[in-house]
Amino acid sequence: MFDIERWQEIFETIGKNKLRTFLTGLSVASGIFILVILLGFSTGIQKGVKSQFAQDAESRVSVWTSVTTKEYKGLNPGRRIQMHNSDFENINTKYEEAIEHKTGLYNIWGGQVNYGNEFGNYRIEGANPGQQFIENASMLSGRFLSERDVDESIKVAVIGRKVKTELFKKEEAVGETIKITGINFKVVGVYSDPGGEREEQRIFIPLSTAQRVFNAGDKLRSIAYTIKMSDNFEEAVSLSAAVSDGIEQEIKTRYSIAPDDRSAVRVRYNLEEASKIYGLIDTIRMVFWFVGIGTIVAGVVGVSNIMLIIVKERTKEIGVRKALGALPSSIIGMILQESIFITSIAGFLGLFFGVGLLEIISPLVDSDFIKFPQVDFTTAMSTVFILIFAGALAGYIPARRAANIKPIEALRDE
Repeated sequence: MFDIERWQEIFETIGKNKLRTFLTGLSVASGIFILVILLGFSTGIQKGVKSQFAQDAESRVSVWTSVTTKEYKGLNPGRRIQMHNSDFENINTKYEEAIEHKTGLYNIWGGQVNYGNEFGNYRIEGANPGQQFIENASMLSGRFLSERDVDESIKVAVIGRKVKTELFKKEEAVGETIKITGINFKVVGVYSDPGGEREEQRIFIPLSTAQRVFNAGDKLRSIAYTIKMSDNFEEAVSLSAAVSDGIEQEIKTRYSIAPDDRSAVRVRYNLEEASKIYGLIDTIRMVFWFVGIGTIVAGVVGVSNIMLIIVKERTKEIGVRKALGALPSSIIGMILQESIFITSIAGFLGLFFGVGLLEIISPLVDSDFIKFPQVDFTTAMSTVFILIFAGALAGYIPARRAANIKPIEALRDE
């Protein structure tokens, strides 16, 4: 029940010790404020890192080859390893159950592209339809490449938003014809990429068309896949690792490459990097919690000390209450209520100012690895629980001491 007399006593006690109560409350408010700011920035770091992985599919596996660096089976180092369509097809067949999207890639850098009087040099990539999902590309208009485009080597192109802006300005691009290294291609789509303008300066054409136009035969520059994701993150990482290792061994065996030659064949899977970075983020978040909780504990100690002083000052009053029949539980409740009240008010002020500051600065923080620091509802509720627990903890020892005061000794106290 609401006891107005008890609240009057609490406010009277606070009124008699304004400065002491203010300084104690300030330490609690500072602790909560620091905790909220730290957790807000840990969330910002997490958003920033996730945005980096969003540039490509999280489960992407990339495969490319280079020059051998070690002698193997009588073959000298320095051999350039060249992948072919048959490598792509063999891997697709062997790991069909694990692969979600796939593409072979043949690209050239700085291909000249013309539309009317406008021209520019862009990266031209021959790809399969799966490239859209591997790159996390979103269609702004038109469509992406189709299997028919690849099967029939049709001269169609999907251009990035940056390319569209530079070549077509405000005109509609879909349906128009552009020249890529002097050859006509029909634009069938315009895409956007979460990687930004750098990723949107590319033009995708069917892989088979690129190989013909650029006289590549059946050569591939690289291969890319996405692995079917499991609900369990660790299982997904393990599957990606197994497929990546298997692909690497497949290519090394086929081209007689030394097992320990790390330069000739390179396989990278995003989930490995994601696992490491997310683990680091969790560690950072734990450190932030530790620092914030440590600051709150310092404030709690201050509240506990002030409550001990209050109990000491009210020893005779408590003795009178007990002599008149007050139960130990009512004495404990009185001290705990005052402790929780002081801690909660100070803590909520710290929470309010912390969240307010984050709301103000959040739109201004948008770098590669820290984006829009904020405190979510779960974190805010966690700090509220910490406040209540801290207030109870701060008042428990003084409350127990007050409850153990003997009336006869308290009445003798000066």
